[in-house]
Amino acid sequence: MTTPDKVRQVVPPQMSQKDIEIARVAQRCIMESLDHSRSAAITLTTDSGERPSVDLPPAALRFIGQLLGAMSEGRPITLIPSKREFSTVEAANFINVSRPFVIKEMEAGRLKHRMVGTHRRVAFEDLVEYMNVIQQKQQSALDRMADSARELDLDY
Repeated sequence: MTTPDKVRQVVPPQMSQKDIEIARVAQRCIMESLDHSRSAAITLTTDSGERPSVDLPPAALRFIGQLLGAMSEGRPITLIPSKREFSTVEAANFINVSRPFVIKEMEAGRLKHRMVGTHRRVAFEDLVEYMNVIQQKQQSALDRMADSARELDLDY
């Protein structure tokens, strides 16, 4: 049995082209149905031919749709409890930077953290917020570069 703060990474099984297409179609159907409905139910067909209907909250169906999309693309799926805290090593691995860089960002006040004795811990929500801010800054810089290139009539 796993503890609630455990990170679970699931690599989708090898899928045939037919399975990939089924996942894509199912994702599309789920997402389209969510656009037109406030509540949702899915109908399952068992091996014996029974067709039970299962009511699900729209958020759960949206999540299932996202999982199907990731599966159809062969992407690994990582489930992380929102209240989980990361060590500096785990945070660095998650955002694909070095541990010293994470510590520098923490000390500069750009990445929220807390001290547990002599160890730094960063909440998952804070790490995601930091990543979003960094991505927005990167996008802004790229937009400025593109604007400058247009002003200078540079073709790329």
